[in-house]
Amino acid sequence: MKYLVISLIFVLIFPLMGFSEVKEEVLKNGLKLIFIEDHSAPLATFQVWYKVGAIDEPEGKSGISHLLEHMMFRGSKNYPGNVFSKIIQSQGGIDNAFTTKDYTVYFQKLSPSKLQTSIDLESDRMANLLFNSEDFELEKKIVLEERRQRYEDDPESLIIEEVISLAFKEHPYRKPVIGWTEDIESITLEDLKNYYNKYYCPGNAFIIVAGDIKIDELKEKIREKFEKIPSCKPPKKFFHEPKQYGQKRVILKRQTHLPVLVLSYKVPAYPDKDSLSLEILSSIIGEGKSSRLYRTLVTEKSLAVDVSSSNSPLSRDGFLFFILASVKTPDKVEEVEKIIKEEIEKIKSEPPTDTEIEKAKNQIEASFLFSQDSVFGHALYLGKFEVLGNWRLIEKYKEDIMKVTAKDVQEVAKKYFNFDNLTVGVLLPE
Repeated sequence: MKYLVISLIFVLIFPLMGFSEVKEEVLKNGLKLIFIEDHSAPLATFQVWYKVGAIDEPEGKSGISHLLEHMMFRGSKNYPGNVFSKIIQSQGGIDNAFTTKDYTVYFQKLSPSKLQTSIDLESDRMANLLFNSEDFELEKKIVLEERRQRYEDDPESLIIEEVISLAFKEHPYRKPVIGWTEDIESITLEDLKNYYNKYYCPGNAFIIVAGDIKIDELKEKIREKFEKIPSCKPPKKFFHEPKQYGQKRVILKRQTHLPVLVLSYKVPAYPDKDSLSLEILSSIIGEGKSSRLYRTLVTEKSLAVDVSSSNSPLSRDGFLFFILASVKTPDKVEEVEKIIKEEIEKIKSEPPTDTEIEKAKNQIEASFLFSQDSVFGHALYLGKFEVLGNWRLIEKYKEDIMKVTAKDVQEVAKKYFNFDNLTVGVLLPE
């Protein structure tokens, strides 16, 4: 009954949250503006999205997107020095940024009456970023230390990084967002300037403003500051990954409390319809304590302390379907891997039940809804779809999820979960 209630709530609220209040406009230089009017609270968020991430980085320069993100807080022509965040904070707001494999986002959360501050600051650093050599060297050191703490000193993150880089032979998804140490060290200030000039421009960006806003008034303020920035058109990217022949495997020994087993399969991204069937499959086998793998490995057999699965359909290109298990003891890793593969074979031989399919859809719908339960979250979700081509895809995504059948789930298991498409990682205690 509770799943039915969640589903009904989703159907009722989705149109209200979604599209009647979303408006867009494209400036003469190609910069798209997306507005989400929501007067439920006196809050607003200003987000600038650049369609560039680790997937776009030249060979030997992994981490340059993330390093540029750091430099974007080091001053621009009209706001020199490390003042950006201080100015936002002085207006009672907060700001931050993040880089992914597919895009980079800069955002502020503040009072709607203070949005002019975001407009002034973001337009200036889009057009007039300063490249001070001392700041650059300092940020490189900060990023290298961040890499050491997040990966080299974190065995679980490191094994996942190793699995990804092994799974992809040529595709740029093999590179970590933070970059490899030797690549980060090799990046020059000139490299960073060229990367900024190539990708940080109106033709490769869009702005989302959401919250208690007056769209017409705001639109003109943004136009005044941003439309004069020269446009650009980064070259269209084409990605290639050669066919895999045979299972790949990496074993790491590090100081860790528990062994970790990682299974990964190459899978497509949305709008490929298989990506949605894989979302349902992920929910059934490894999301939550009622999932098949959790019940078997944790609850019933007590071989693992945790197990989960994940899929990434909202990527610019096909990525990986992950199954991760924190195994109780090293001598049980082989048995856990065997049970996971057996569970996959069960899906191949017999499709999931109608109850499992319905439950998975309800879980995905609920997650979809809860991810947009704030002005900021709503804007973020629309941005992910805009990166894929257009924010309106969000409507089709929901419709397509509801069309997935048990047979579809069985077919994607057969198609992608096979020996020649598998990369395994094992983290063992030293």
